[in-house]
Amino acid sequence: MRILSIQSSVAYGHVGNSAAVFPLQRLGHEVWPVLTVHFSNHTGYGAWRGPLLAPADVAEVIAGIEDRGVLGGADAVLSGYQGDPAMGAVILDAVERVKTANPDAVYCCDPVMGDVGRGMFVRPGIPEYLRDVVVPRADIITPNHFELDFLAGRTTNTLAELLDAVDAVRESGPRHVLVTSVLHGDVPEGSLEVVAVSDEGAWAVTTPLLPINPNGGGDITAALYLAHLWTTRSPATALERTIGSVFAVLEATLTAGTRELQLIAAQDAIAEPPAKFTARRLR
Repeated sequence: MRILSIQSSVAYGHVGNSAAVFPLQRLGHEVWPVLTVHFSNHTGYGAWRGPLLAPADVAEVIAGIEDRGVLGGADAVLSGYQGDPAMGAVILDAVERVKTANPDAVYCCDPVMGDVGRGMFVRPGIPEYLRDVVVPRADIITPNHFELDFLAGRTTNTLAELLDAVDAVRESGPRHVLVTSVLHGDVPEGSLEVVAVSDEGAWAVTTPLLPINPNGGGDITAALYLAHLWTTRSPATALERTIGSVFAVLEATLTAGTRELQLIAAQDAIAEPPAKFTARRLR
């Protein structure tokens, strides 16, 4: 698989492309990383250095790839945090160029905007831009529960309500939806769920709730789900493999006592996802 991944990058730690590229490569896929920022570290530390790249500069990098005559060889475009509508426009233009050259290519968007307990942490207007402009153009989206509720314009407290919300979002465009950090009334205490929905049905995996929430977890999850969905063509199998690997990475991170994802230490669990979780069919 050849993936054009347009995301942020950090020198220290693992978020954005610095979280997505290595796992995809470890699975044997070719990745063309295009950077939207190049920071010293993720912004969760409260201080960082490095440039925020101009949308025009990012567009130039993509144009350079197109000049090589290979842009149409991309099987997928992957994007994460979009801090500005102008950057979003560059990403969507790249998606259009790739799909024009390769109609079978897919666009996987992680609509990063907020989370439970933190609320919205992106600039005003970005959530609406993602909901109204970006998500309808995506084939695969990977929101967390908080973000799904915003995209659907409702609050969901039960599994049935969550599935209804996913259906409402899917009507806007994306065929595959992976909802992370799902908590509803039927989730056992000390656990959380991840739910995958597609035309083929809906599935859920329940995992222990680890006392850790490092930056970059959503970035690796989106990358792995895209890869496994592409190679297996099975949302249920992609869900099991993705969560098996991500949980192993989180366990390694918790054991190491660090706030940075232990992608290198847990790389074997990325290359060979542990068969630790079984997806149960919801419908």
